[in-house]
Amino acid sequence: MAIDQASAGDAPCISLRGIGKSFGGVPVLSDIDLDIGLGEIHGLVGENGAGKSTLGKIIGGYYSASVGHIEVFGDPVSVWTPPLALDRGVAMMHQELQLVPALSVAQNVFLGIEEQHFGVLAQTENARLADVMTASGFSLDPAAITSDLSIADQQKIEIMRALAREARVIVMDEPTSSLTADEAERLHETMLRLKQTGATIIYVSHFLDDILAVCDRITVLRDGRLVRTADAADETKGSLVSAMLGGEQTETPYPPKSIPQPSTGEPALLVENLSAPSGVSNVSLTVNGGEIVGLIGLVGSGRTEIARAIFGADRANGGTIRLSGKPYDDRTPAVSAERGIVMVPEDRRKQGLVMTLPVRANMTLPHLSHFTMIGGTIRTALEKSRVRELIDYFRVMPANVDGEVPYYSGGNQQKVLLGKWLMRDPGIVILDEPSRGVDVGARQRIHEAISELAAKGTAVLLISSEIEEVLGLAHRAYLVHKGGLVGEVDPETSTTQDVLWALFHQEDNNSEALGGNAP
Repeated sequence: MAIDQASAGDAPCISLRGIGKSFGGVPVLSDIDLDIGLGEIHGLVGENGAGKSTLGKIIGGYYSASVGHIEVFGDPVSVWTPPLALDRGVAMMHQELQLVPALSVAQNVFLGIEEQHFGVLAQTENARLADVMTASGFSLDPAAITSDLSIADQQKIEIMRALAREARVIVMDEPTSSLTADEAERLHETMLRLKQTGATIIYVSHFLDDILAVCDRITVLRDGRLVRTADAADETKGSLVSAMLGGEQTETPYPPKSIPQPSTGEPALLVENLSAPSGVSNVSLTVNGGEIVGLIGLVGSGRTEIARAIFGADRANGGTIRLSGKPYDDRTPAVSAERGIVMVPEDRRKQGLVMTLPVRANMTLPHLSHFTMIGGTIRTALEKSRVRELIDYFRVMPANVDGEVPYYSGGNQQKVLLGKWLMRDPGIVILDEPSRGVDVGARQRIHEAISELAAKGTAVLLISSEIEEVLGLAHRAYLVHKGGLVGEVDPETSTTQDVLWALFHQEDNNSEALGGNAP
């Protein structure tokens, strides 16, 4: 592979050679050779799952490369962690906010770099924050408690944390995902000012217009591999989209879609004008029994927030939900499960599984009342029998009802998580990234299971960062932008490129997408 040399003939500040990264045996990055030049804004783009955030985290020290090596300002590094990176002038601004909710704005911004006098904190954070806010263009109350702020304001804190460290290299992972257009513009102005001081910005974003507006060079990733690095002046939105999509094929064929029975009654799930403090805005949608309906949107679009508000994991502050025609108001995850609506979350390790419990306990944990006799004794034989059925159905390996979940591959952990929520044959299933980070065989089995759910009459709401996955499985799909629905697409007649163009077009003028009408 040809090496991309740093611009302007300068030695690169970051040099990557042969970088690869795998999670649970599943490769996420392969053979990445890349130089990041001094004093440049360097864009990283690619579809969801292309590996751009993973690459950013390797540069920032949050992930260790599985293979390959890194040089920072000309010096090779063998051990690379966030503190070591910061010591060498490399800071990272995370897409997933890394804040302490109970601390104030100022305390979070300067956490770990507080001024001290003889080992005692000098309590100067509020005064120091004024300079950072001037540099960033943001304005927040230094004493405000972080947990009381909106996601957008918390995003500003994350940005100011990186600026406060006066790093020479700042990795910004989707920094504008929760910002207004005006706030994003101020951030871009800050980035350009930092560039003028000689700082380097690595800008990870889905928003191609933003990338083209401020970046000097752009690297395109696809399926964990580097497609090309080129000057931004030589790229257009069309050329970037083509490079992101170029000739990719689905890993496995999608199962045939069942034909939903004509609806003769109320939809299994009816959502009208749903709003939530998490950013959900006036969402209306339907899912019929036997139908797979997708939610498609870019990072930060609000897909997961919509699902969580429907399920009751997040509080709603407007709108109504009806299940088969019956109102569902006081929603909580526990009540939802009892009423036959379940949600498989996107993060199996943090939100889905208890990593200290075996397979059987993980699968039956939400359903113990159905395996318990009077007096509280668990009917172990019945519990094992049902878990065995699910292990066989999903082809979980090792096929051990008391297997140790932490040592299972990502694909087998995901199958355990699906078994957990499908144990009692729910009527409505919400799937958030059901095949993220799994191997080809597990992915195919999960796709078959989703199709089989619909074939037996289950209503399925599907969220995936992979547009091809939604188009390959869903009967209908809604486009999501800034917490609302902006159109509906027919997977049978829409291509991935159609959908990407429609979503990126929303960033331009929020116009109607693909001729569909927002519900």
